[in-house]
Amino acid sequence: MRAYYFLLITMGFHAAAGQTAKPAVQAGAGEFLRAGVAAQQHGDNRSAIEDFRKALALQPKMVEARAGLGVALAATGQFDEAIEQDLQALAVAPDKTAVRMNLATAYFKKGDLANARAEGEAVHAAAPADLAAAVLLGSVYIKMDREAEAVDLLFPMEKSHESNLDLEYVLGFSLIQTGRDKEGVPRMEKVAQARHSASAYVIAGATHLHKGEMETALIDLDAAMSLDPKIPGLATMAGQARYAMHDMAAAAAAFQLALRANPTDPTANLDLGAIRLKEGDYKNARPLLELALQLQPKDPLGRIEMAKLDVVTERYAEAETMLEDLVKDEPNWADAHWELALVYTELKRPSDGRRERMIAQELRAKALDDSKDHGNP
Repeated sequence: MRAYYFLLITMGFHAAAGQTAKPAVQAGAGEFLRAGVAAQQHGDNRSAIEDFRKALALQPKMVEARAGLGVALAATGQFDEAIEQDLQALAVAPDKTAVRMNLATAYFKKGDLANARAEGEAVHAAAPADLAAAVLLGSVYIKMDREAEAVDLLFPMEKSHESNLDLEYVLGFSLIQTGRDKEGVPRMEKVAQARHSASAYVIAGATHLHKGEMETALIDLDAAMSLDPKIPGLATMAGQARYAMHDMAAAAAAFQLALRANPTDPTANLDLGAIRLKEGDYKNARPLLELALQLQPKDPLGRIEMAKLDVVTERYAEAETMLEDLVKDEPNWADAHWELALVYTELKRPSDGRRERMIAQELRAKALDDSKDHGNP
């Protein structure tokens, strides 16, 4: 997620009351402070760190310099030291909400979610209308698998901030994760289009894919591919959508791209193996399916595809063992019973074949009736 939470510390802070530093020391510290802020605004955090440290060496209680140092340290990945600087700043000026926001952000970036949540909730309580604080807290909730709380937090704020893409991203993701796809996906696609964000397109496309909305999924996934084809798992999902739409050549190309990036991708191995099996390319299908099963030995789809390959290559004993184990694990899967019936027929076991065929037919009839009961055509 974009690092948009860090708050730039400006000259709006005031030194702590009761300072007794000499005017010359104050002037020198102020010059270093201004230099640090300028460096920070130009993205030169290393120079900013040096200048803020020089200011603090002259005036240790200068809150704005310590807060600025915390932000610069966090921006360079030095989260523990950033947190220490923020805590010291808050010890001098506990009412500085901006410093507490920086502290919450540093905790979040470090991965200390418990403290990020505590500090984020404190900031939100002190400034409930602060959108950046709410978005940060929503992001913390997502990391803690508490997306429903993120929705409750951000949904009321959206009406007056519909153009804020950070809010739309966090809210959209949280809605998707809580099963409110119809509300979440349009928000995610809005962010994707406005920001040309590959990650947002992936989230929207993956949601369509899992719902079986293949054509819409492919639009989003292809948009992501055009922006960043190296996103892990993206080529595999694009291949799955094409496979479901029976575009086997394009699906195979996508799976090959996925395997070049990650040769041990179980889904790409399985689906490309299944394509090669359909094409009659048994020699190349076998190593793909074998690796898929090695990676996921209990995957029902991998097991049935391997059994199909064993049948067409007349390895009936292997297919029999595979399918008998499969129907034990998946007793209500009609296809597994049907394939086992075919194997029993080849092995001259007609009564067993009839039994499995009858089970398959009963399961398919039941599935059809259930579909009709739920209003599906």
